[in-house]
Amino acid sequence: MSDLNIEARILLALRALQNDPKLSLRRAAGIYQVRYWTLHRRKKGILSTRDSIPKSRKLSDLEEQIIVQFILDLDSRGFPPRLRCVEEMANRLLADREMPPVGKRWASNFVKRHKDLKTHFFRKYDYKRAKCEDPTIIRHWFRLVANVIAKYGIRPDEIYNFDETGFMMGVIASGMVVTGAERRGRPKSVQPGNREWITVIQAINAEGQAIPPFIIAS
Repeated sequence: MSDLNIEARILLALRALQNDPKLSLRRAAGIYQVRYWTLHRRKKGILSTRDSIPKSRKLSDLEEQIIVQFILDLDSRGFPPRLRCVEEMANRLLADREMPPVGKRWASNFVKRHKDLKTHFFRKYDYKRAKCEDPTIIRHWFRLVANVIAKYGIRPDEIYNFDETGFMMGVIASGMVVTGAERRGRPKSVQPGNREWITVIQAINAEGQAIPPFIIAS
């Protein structure tokens, strides 16, 4: 059994003891298949020499490796976590030992300490929208619009730009995420398909007059 699996079982046993005062230490050790005296020492806050925590750090090497593996797992699934999420992972482990939470810069320093990790800035961007920014592609369209305006004598206040956008409620926007160091290219966040979809429609004319937005929930 790997050290990570053993540590995970110990943490589960400690959580079970915390949630159920009637659960005996020996019974918890049997349920989660860990050594009784190991669990006994951990319950008293005593770590092995290998797992001892330097004064300059909050977590043991093993606890940090658990977080690293969890980050890599999330990244492989298309859900790279934000620094805030990494901070929350650490605080959950510390809470099991009734220790104070990490500081504001802890997550950034954590990523710097581990060569398997690095930070990326990601943002969602539609491929079709990127193509529309190519001057060569859109120049012909603008010539057609200019001809129609001249032909029919259309005034600026009669020319409206109509746009719509859609987004899922509760989905995280662009931001800094933590990924595996071997990742190449901009990370993408996979969106779940079971959230409420919101569509917003907006129109504004060439003189800057805007129509109140129309919001559709589906």
